[in-house]
Order: sequence, then C-alpha cells, then structure tokens
Amino acid sequence: MPTEILYHRPALAQRLAKLIMQVAVGSAASSGVFLAAPRRTGKSTFAREDLRPALEAAGAIVLYADLWKDLTKDPGVVIVDAVRETIGRNQGYITRLAKASGMDKVTVGGLSFSLDKIGMGKDIDLTTALTALSDESRQMIVLMIDEAQHAITTDEGVAALFALKAARDELNSSKHHGLRVVCTGSNRDKLAMLRNSKDQAFFGAAMVPFPTLDRDFVEWFCTHVDLPQPLDPANVFVLFQESGYRPELLGAAADEIRFDLMLAPENVPERFAELVRAQAEELNANLKKVIHSLTPIQSAVIRVMSAKGEDYAPFEAPTMELYAKAMQRAGIDPAEIRVEVPGVQQALIALQEKKLVWKASRGVYAVDENVIVDLLRGDGLLEGLY
Repeated sequence: MPTEILYHRPALAQRLAKLIMQVAVGSAASSGVFLAAPRRTGKSTFAREDLRPALEAAGAIVLYADLWKDLTKDPGVVIVDAVRETIGRNQGYITRLAKASGMDKVTVGGLSFSLDKIGMGKDIDLTTALTALSDESRQMIVLMIDEAQHAITTDEGVAALFALKAARDELNSSKHHGLRVVCTGSNRDKLAMLRNSKDQAFFGAAMVPFPTLDRDFVEWFCTHVDLPQPLDPANVFVLFQESGYRPELLGAAADEIRFDLMLAPENVPERFAELVRAQAEELNANLKKVIHSLTPIQSAVIRVMSAKGEDYAPFEAPTMELYAKAMQRAGIDPAEIRVEVPGVQQALIALQEKKLVWKASRGVYAVDENVIVDLLRGDGLLEGLY
C-alpha cells in the first residue's frame, strides 16, 4: 500500500525523456542537460517519480545520485557510489569489469572482485566502469545528479564531474551506446557554474528552466485533499502563487485543518488561506531575522553579492567600494567605515555558516537561495549597488 499519494506529470516526463535521449544533428543533450528550479517546488519528486521511470521506459539504464541527501558525504563519493550500486546488481557487469582489471577468473560476491576497485584513482576508473555497463547492457545510460551544484564545493566532487565528462565523450562515440548526464539544481546561478566557462566539465550543456507546478496540480490537490469542506481551485491557485509554488505549504495547511477538531466545516476555506499565508510569511520572517542580525560588513557583503549576481568579484577594488557604499547607505558614519580584505573574508565565512552564502571549491561565491535576493530587493536594500 502506498504511503503517500503523489501528483504525477507523465506528459512532461515523456517529453523531457525524449529530449534527453535524442540523437540528432544540433542536439545539445549529449553535452548534458541542466534543470533549474527553486527548492521545495517539486523538482526532486518529479525527477525520482516521473522522469526516471520515463527514461527507463524509453530504454535507458538510469543511475541516480542525490547530493543533498547526506551532506556529510563528499559529492564525489556519492556519484561513484551510484555507479557502483548499478554495476553491483548484475554479474555480467562485474565479470566484464574484473577482466578489465586483469583478472582471468571471477568470484562474484566480493571475494575476488570488490566494487571498491571502481572510482577515481582506483583500479577501474569511471570511464572503464560505465563503458562496461554500456557494452554489457547495450543501452543508453542516464546519470541523474540531484542538487548537482553541490559537486563543485569539494575537490573530489569537481574531479568526479571531469571523470564523467571523459566517460561521456567516450560513451557518446560510435563504439558504445551513449551517456547522458542530467543535473538538477535549486539555484540557477550556482548550477550555471558547472557549464558557463570552458574550464568547467559541462561547458555548453543545455540549461532548462524547470516548469513550476500549475493549475492542474492545484485541481488535483483540491480533489484529493479530503477536507470537511471543498476548496475552490481558483482561490487555492492564487495562494499557491503567493507562496512561491511550494506544494508543502498547501499540504501543511491541510494537515493543520484536519487536526483542528473545533473548526466548523464552513470556515475551512478561510482558515486554509490564513494558514498558507501565515506559513509563507513565517518562512520569510525567519530569514529576515537572520539578515537583520548581520554585522554591518556582513550585511554589506550579502547585499552587494545579491546586487551583482554572476558579476560578483569579492575582492576587486570596485566591489570593495560598493561595500563601503552599502555600509554608508545603512547609516554607518563614513569616518568609521573600514573595508579591508581580511574583514570581507571573515564576513564571507560567517555568511556561509548562516546558510546565506554558498561557495564553490575554486573560490566562487553565490547567494544560497534566490528568495534572499528577493527579500533584500523588496526591502530596498539593493538600490544603488548595481
């Protein structure tokens, strides 16, 4: 019996699966496909529950690596583990790999051949492992990496991406059956760092804005929510838009109503609207508290970073001048403003610890979530900093 009723988008999944697996002149899918959408808008659920089955139905072997599931594990290890797990399911793959590593006889079960041999800097690199999987299965391989931007926060994660690039180039040759790498991420700017410059592993890969849940989802939600009084889909869709297209806020509001044994059925729609708006405001209020607790230099750094976006260069002279300008606009006496590199460095570390700023392994910084930029802009804190 299913533990949860899920909303499915089969038409979108089939369309994306076709584009991902397409072999055609001018198709960029072989370079990689990047799907960007804000956190908590249903992206990961769609990837696991809709896109993965659609790719498998289209004839692909799908490997799935969630880099956000266990943040204590290095992203590079998570990617390698996804390859090991798939290969470990089939004796044929293990046999081919064992022979590739120089073994004449194979004992399956880890006695003679261990999956630990697979990885970066191991006996069997990722290209060899994925080639064996391709040749043995005679199927296209699709590696889905959820929250892929997290890979470039560590050296091992970056190395894994370049190892996948090498594997992609080999498997997409005429000798094999193809490898597609599908990366999803919750921040477009961060995800773009994997494919915007020539020194990145997936330079030139397609960036696709992931469609938010729409009116069809709200209709489905209102049909299945099973509250004492029906909800009007038109009104709920307005609430859904206001709350950033986050389905969990609708679900949480519905749950609170279910356990409110004193609520009269006729008051359900009004109470539902109150609860959704209250939760959305609470999320933003908590974030605002963190922002308003920042020191003057920390506030200046996050504001300038938000204003500059992809053009943010933390220690360049014009940026240092903008920090001073931001502090002055916040009411700091110009005579007391001292902006120096060590102070900016400490501010960046503090902002990372507060989960407001994200850092790639090569020293590139970005605001952690777009909602932070929206809140700062809405409060007029980015004016004059562009």
